[in-house]
Amino acid sequence: MGTVGTLRSAGVRAGDEVVVPAYGNAEVARAVVELEAVPVFADVDADSYCLDPAAVADAVTGRSAAVVAVHRFGRPAEMAWIREIGQRYGLLVLVEDEPGARPDAAESRREHARYLDGRLSGVRTPVPASGHRYEQYVVRVPGNGRPDRDAFARALRAKGVGCKVPVQTPVYRMPGLRRDVFLPETERAVDETLALPLDEGMTRREVQRMAGACNALGGLLQPAF
Repeated sequence: MGTVGTLRSAGVRAGDEVVVPAYGNAEVARAVVELEAVPVFADVDADSYCLDPAAVADAVTGRSAAVVAVHRFGRPAEMAWIREIGQRYGLLVLVEDEPGARPDAAESRREHARYLDGRLSGVRTPVPASGHRYEQYVVRVPGNGRPDRDAFARALRAKGVGCKVPVQTPVYRMPGLRRDVFLPETERAVDETLALPLDEGMTRREVQRMAGACNALGGLLQPAF
């Protein structure tokens, strides 16, 4: 049915507010706009990159009709807490997976992730969680903002590691969705996150080479001027 159909069938109408994640896919917010409802952006949890339940509660108003949570990078959102908030305020709670999710390959990715968790230095590795499928292995390159992460990424690519920035900008800065808000965890996640390749077809040797390339950089790089 899709997000639009689900929201419409649940009674979301023009003018209703729908709480959505500020970090990640814009499709959810655009589906809300298609219904002529109002997307209200909530901040994310620093460990999971999914909706922060406390931020959801803060975003609820008398016009709120629903909240849409998205499992991010294969890690489940805190649905028990979000559903409790939904029950408290009488909201529809909808949960979605990211496009392209492949749960069938999860065990291979978990094995690679466990190895990287124990070997990587100079970056912050993903926080383990029950049910994490590691659709993407997302590390943080903390520092003073985007130049550190981007310099690190360029150096890794030069070593043959096909890393990528998973989310380029907060959803509330995208065309047609712009809002005058600043959500600190979303901003930090956009500036610091980097997805390392974790394909189920990778061999242990390939994963070892990637870890060695990361560790050889010594963590943060100074931005180039």
